Amino acid sequence: MTDKPSKNEFLKEQSNFLRGTIAEGLSVVESGAIAEEDNQLIKFHGSYMQDDRDVRGERSKKKLEKAFSFMIRLRIPGGLVTAPQWCKLDDIATTYANHTLRITTRATFQFHGVIKSNLKRTMQAIYDCEFDTIAACGDVTRGVMSVANPYLSKIHREAYEIAKRTSLHMLPKTSAYTEIWLNGKPIPGKEVTSPEKETIYGSTYLPRKFKFVFAVPPDNDVDVFAHDCGFIAIVENGELVGWNVTIGGGMGMTHGELETFPRLGDVLGFCTHEQAIDVAEKIVTVQRDWGNRSNRKLARLKYTVEAHGLDAFRAEVNKRLGYDLGEARPYKFERNGDRMGWVQSEDKKWHLTLYIESGRVKDTPEMQLRTAIRKIADLNVCDFVMTANQNLIFANVSARAKPKIDRILADHNVSIETSSGARRNSIACVALPTCALALAESERYLPTMLTKLEGILAKAGLTEKEIVVRMTGCPNGCGRPYLGEIGFVGRSPGLYNLYLGAAFDGSRMNKLYAQDVDEARALALLEPIILRYGKEREAGEHFGDFAIRAGYVKPTLISNQFHADVTLA
Repeated sequence: MTDKPSKNEFLKEQSNFLRGTIAEGLSVVESGAIAEEDNQLIKFHGSYMQDDRDVRGERSKKKLEKAFSFMIRLRIPGGLVTAPQWCKLDDIATTYANHTLRITTRATFQFHGVIKSNLKRTMQAIYDCEFDTIAACGDVTRGVMSVANPYLSKIHREAYEIAKRTSLHMLPKTSAYTEIWLNGKPIPGKEVTSPEKETIYGSTYLPRKFKFVFAVPPDNDVDVFAHDCGFIAIVENGELVGWNVTIGGGMGMTHGELETFPRLGDVLGFCTHEQAIDVAEKIVTVQRDWGNRSNRKLARLKYTVEAHGLDAFRAEVNKRLGYDLGEARPYKFERNGDRMGWVQSEDKKWHLTLYIESGRVKDTPEMQLRTAIRKIADLNVCDFVMTANQNLIFANVSARAKPKIDRILADHNVSIETSSGARRNSIACVALPTCALALAESERYLPTMLTKLEGILAKAGLTEKEIVVRMTGCPNGCGRPYLGEIGFVGRSPGLYNLYLGAAFDGSRMNKLYAQDVDEARALALLEPIILRYGKEREAGEHFGDFAIRAGYVKPTLISNQFHADVTLA
């Protein structure tokens, strides 16, 4: 690391605690954009400025400004939304956004297509839903994820509650958000300081974004190893006794730059339930002080762990805690996908996990998904929980209300079944046309690719076999493609890198199998592997494990092996 901080470090320090000139820029009516410096700062407020890349060329020819709009991401730790809140959020989608709600891979909502003149109104409408967007983006602790369904058991509820407490504890102390968007209305539970001071982050906040997750085995439905810091529940005699703590996960990389790589987290140690938030804070402060502030591409916690080593990082965390983390305790994961369909919890309530294609809640001529969910929300017979796999849980349903939900879904052509095990285990990032980083399609294309893959799966007798498929439009990893048993990472329009060999439980990354493949090439490469898997798989063997056993790729065991030992098809 050099001594010269990056441009963003000066920007944060000089921003007056994330205010910049955002408020002034909102009043400029001559442009749909905001200043570039404010575009960096507004991320801390939960928004990204974007433009519609589908019309960029046409507008340029006409010498028109790009079709700017804003994405707004909500802070919803644990992903839980009540029925009345869903109705209000659905109204916001109609009034201010593009008539869709999008469930992200971090189990929250994004609104797309909000124009600048509606930004403040939208933020205030979100506040009226008892949500906010502060720290949903930016160089801070972002939205905290927990188990998919907090109602499944007492342990799941405890995981959800500590995720909410962690999110609140890690919020920036600045009052910039409430001043700019809410006319000074406070965020309930948020600590303020006088004079203004960031007691955890400091004046330059973190070197890069930071993500927390809480998991309850045997389900790794939050992909705990893919994030900066994870907590794995340790349950003994039916009681939550504490957490194994993981650090150093992260999915982003840059094509052609081998010093960047995705990485799975290491288990740092064990802490009690009461120690968890203290441990989380101290890990954040070590990253604040040790992280790379000169090269943002190498600024995530995973690179800090690589640079200093796990033992040195643990020693520093222990020093700041004033006590030592314990030895990690045994645990076992079985899967990182969602368990679809209806299930019943300990209290005899029912819960339906519904597959949502790429997380996009919208109506189409074939299926009126958004309308169906709104009608169910209007009944106020369930809560809604968004999952890290972009799906939606209708939670806490009584036996009497269950057939009502089934009837509404059926009346709107929404099936609780999926066409294949691969489809119900798929994830796609947004990509084109709104993501500025996208090199290729993802959300709009993955359904087509899945349909063609399903033809091969049917031929192999594997239609119902669960296979994790992930696709992203660039290598930054928002859809966690490096944990797909089959992973597609965009290189350029129509071309993808094809990865194979991740573990079904999210404990092993995949490996590059073929570079710059188009659809025809990808299908031609995958067909013989899938057909062979159909014939030669061992009992209980998952596709990623077979790809390694059959020699198509070598296993990726640790981060620095991701680029090594690559066998290109």
